[in-house]
Amino acid sequence: MAHSSLQIIRLASVDSTQRHAAALADSGAADGTVVVTDTQTAGRGRRGRVWQDVPGASVLMSMILRSPLPVAQLPTISIAAGVAVAEALAEVANIDARLKWPNDVQVHGRKIAGVLLERHGEAVILGIGINVTRDAVPADVEAQATSIERETRRDHEDVRVERDAVLVAVVDALGQWRARLERQGFEPVRARWTALAGMLGREVRVEEIVGIARGLDTDGALLVETTHGLTRVLAGDVV
Repeated sequence: MAHSSLQIIRLASVDSTQRHAAALADSGAADGTVVVTDTQTAGRGRRGRVWQDVPGASVLMSMILRSPLPVAQLPTISIAAGVAVAEALAEVANIDARLKWPNDVQVHGRKIAGVLLERHGEAVILGIGINVTRDAVPADVEAQATSIERETRRDHEDVRVERDAVLVAVVDALGQWRARLERQGFEPVRARWTALAGMLGREVRVEEIVGIARGLDTDGALLVETTHGLTRVLAGDVV
C-alpha cells in the first residue's frame, strides 16, 4: 500500500476511532482509510470492554478494509494485524514483541498493544491501540501492561519514540501482511504468527477448556491439546 494513496484522518479527540471509521465506511470512504486520534472518550476493547487512554500517550487507530477475502476468512486479518504490529515494534523500537491469541501483543508477558476487528457491512474495521509513552500505562495495571518507552530505556532514561513513526511502521507492515494474506492465503501469516507466539507449548485455559496451546488452525482458531484430543477454540480470553 503506497502512502501516496493512503488517507490518514487525524482527530484530536473522538468517542471511538472504530465508530468514526465505521461511519466513514458507510459514506463510501476508500479501502485503507485510517482514522487516528490523540484520545478517545469512549474507546472500545474486545467483548464490549472500555479502553481507557491518556491523551497523546498511545497510537489509537482504526483502518477501513474492503477485503476480497471470503467472509469466513476475514477473522484471519486480525491475526495478520498482530504479526504486523509485532514487526513494526521491532523495526521502530527494537522491541521483541510476542503474540497472544487472539489479538494481544505482549512484551515479557505484559500487553503493549491490542487489535480489534469488527465486521461492518461490506467492510471490516481494524482497530489497533499501542501504548507508546510511559504514562500510557496507569500504575494500577503496570503488572499487566507496558509501553514502548518502558521497554526501550537506555541508561535509566526513557527513549523518545514518536507516535507518527510507530503509525507509519504499523501501516506499512499491515499493507505487506494484508497483501500476502489476500494473495497467498493464511499459511504465511500462520507460520509467522507461530514464530512470534509466546504461548505455544504452555498450559492455557479458555473458558472451560484447559490444555496445552499447540498453534493455529487453518482459519485462525486456536488449537488446544486437551485430555480429549485437539480442541478448536474460536473465541475467548486465554489465561
